[in-house]
Amino acid sequence: MLVLPVACVAWETVSGAMGLMPAIGKWFVYWGVGWRLIAAGMYQCAKPSFTARGIFEIDDPKAEKLVLEIGFGNLAIGTAAIASLHFPEWVGAAALAGAIFCALGGIQHVRNREWTWHEMVAMVSDLGMAVVLVGYLGWAFLLRA
Repeated sequence: MLVLPVACVAWETVSGAMGLMPAIGKWFVYWGVGWRLIAAGMYQCAKPSFTARGIFEIDDPKAEKLVLEIGFGNLAIGTAAIASLHFPEWVGAAALAGAIFCALGGIQHVRNREWTWHEMVAMVSDLGMAVVLVGYLGWAFLLRA
């Protein structure tokens, strides 16, 4: 979520292929939203009990149905973000969806206050990604204004 997008941004900007902010949008959407949510969605669909118990601390098999739904949403947003590499006009929309998802998820983790290790990692990564994406979206908005 951090190493690969930063490496790709550095490569794009140092090579002169594109400017810093377009590279941030392109690669943080692709890696930080796309592959991150695809990986999470696949894991949630394959092992919903891990998210239910490990992150939400819900020890009820019925909660796994909700985790599956979360996994489906992660797969949908992640797929659009990955596709934005081939459809650059999708970067803004995928960044917006990712920013909303990460910001609200991160805020919810903060509100829980009794953090497990897994939830703390999710909280920090969600909020960090939201900051990067909101920064990119603010730049993109100002560019069009």
